[in-house]
Amino acid sequence: MHAPTNIQLIGQEVGIVWDDGAESYFDFEKLRAASPSAANIGETDILGNKYGGDGPKKFPGVQVVGWAIVGNYAVRFDFSDGHNSGLYSYDYLRKLAAS
Repeated sequence: MHAPTNIQLIGQEVGIVWDDGAESYFDFEKLRAASPSAANIGETDILGNKYGGDGPKKFPGVQVVGWAIVGNYAVRFDFSDGHNSGLYSYDYLRKLAAS
């Protein structure tokens, strides 16, 4: 698993430099839409019932206003719409950048 060595806001994007020298760039709106939080994608109980995840899928004008490293595996972004519950694992961010 590669870890970020530098995270910066560049215009309307989050730029991440990884420990292997790779760079990733994420548009704010797309990053918000890809939040892996239960509020965004929902969660399923042990019986297969899905809860949540029925909110908006587009977030025009949203900004990233901050972030925090969580443990040794994820970044939590703070968005201007108040959302900050998604934990973006490093692996998830690398896959998101490749798509």
